[in-house]
Amino acid sequence: MIPLCEKYRANCFADVKGQETAISSIHAFFNNFPIKKAILLHGPAGTGKTSLAYALAKEMDLEIFELNASDLRNKEKLEEVMKPATQQQSLFGKKGKIILVDEVDGLSVDKGGLPELLALIEKTAHPIIITANNIWQQKFNLLRRKAELIKIKELNYQTVLNIIKDIASREKKPVKEDILKSIAAKSRGDVRAALNDLQTALDIEITVEEIHEREKEEDIFHVLRKVFKNQSDPKITSVYDSVEMPIDEIFLWIEENIPYEYKGEELARAYDALSKADVFRGRIHRQQHWRFLVYENFLLSAGISHASHKTKPISGFTMYQRPKRILKIWLQNQKYAKKKSIAAKFAKAVHIGRKRAMKEFFLLPLILNKEAREKLDLSEDEEKFLEEYQEKYKR
Repeated sequence: MIPLCEKYRANCFADVKGQETAISSIHAFFNNFPIKKAILLHGPAGTGKTSLAYALAKEMDLEIFELNASDLRNKEKLEEVMKPATQQQSLFGKKGKIILVDEVDGLSVDKGGLPELLALIEKTAHPIIITANNIWQQKFNLLRRKAELIKIKELNYQTVLNIIKDIASREKKPVKEDILKSIAAKSRGDVRAALNDLQTALDIEITVEEIHEREKEEDIFHVLRKVFKNQSDPKITSVYDSVEMPIDEIFLWIEENIPYEYKGEELARAYDALSKADVFRGRIHRQQHWRFLVYENFLLSAGISHASHKTKPISGFTMYQRPKRILKIWLQNQKYAKKKSIAAKFAKAVHIGRKRAMKEFFLLPLILNKEAREKLDLSEDEEKFLEEYQEKYKR
């Protein structure tokens, strides 16, 4: 039996419901290609990111080459499969080709998969469509800069209900109205989940109680709105449970955006809560006292939220900003990684410990001439780092 989500996958943009703004942005991207060579469709699971890519291919008569990022987690495999795809013309007489990299959340940084994807975006002769649930993770900093970001919004209850009603009608199998409404409500905007529940309802008779509410992962922007704008939420202390992000990174998002929401005394109270959270964070890292995590979480959620004494949700839109410190930390880590790899090669060549090589690293740009660097087999990036380090040391 063909799953309903595959059987009724969109064949054109008219079949995609509730994503008119995203469709307009996709058209604009293709009209301007290759100013940006990749688009990144991001949003909650089941909102139609992959369907949009297939609808585009059919509507514009393009061949689509799909790559599931979770299957290609390292540089060698990604290069083997994607490099030819980005450079060859369509093999099926289509007007062109698009490359679909689905579920990029699964790509690895340390094994080279993500850096290789970034390199292939630079070289590709065809548009690349990338999909992801959460692109606000630290590892996606450079990808967000190289790709055109297009938000795929969570569908509302009525849109989901209309979709499953239409499909139930086309399947010519009766489903009770209260079952359809319960499926739409408990899907929480996830059309794929709704269709899976509908498939069950079409096959066997189920009750409203047997339809389970979907656990929904939320992006950091939704979570920030809850913290800053809904001080009366009794579940505020568990607000970070639904976002896939380390608490240290959440700390940076809160720190960056406090000034955009609070002023005067509220601002002072928010920073006081943040500073106390930082104290507990330091104790956790230094002493490995993980029991303090509950206090850090409480101060970052209820502590920040109740810096405002308002009892009703705050209206109005705030443009939250990505933390600048995340990029700075990432760049610093990249520099340290190059320094560490150069020191390791030098230590092996002269038979000393890596720790000593790191300690005396300031001497390496001075003593490593061209011949010595060739013997160490330094990469182009490592060579550049040494030159920059030498210039900095001279100053």
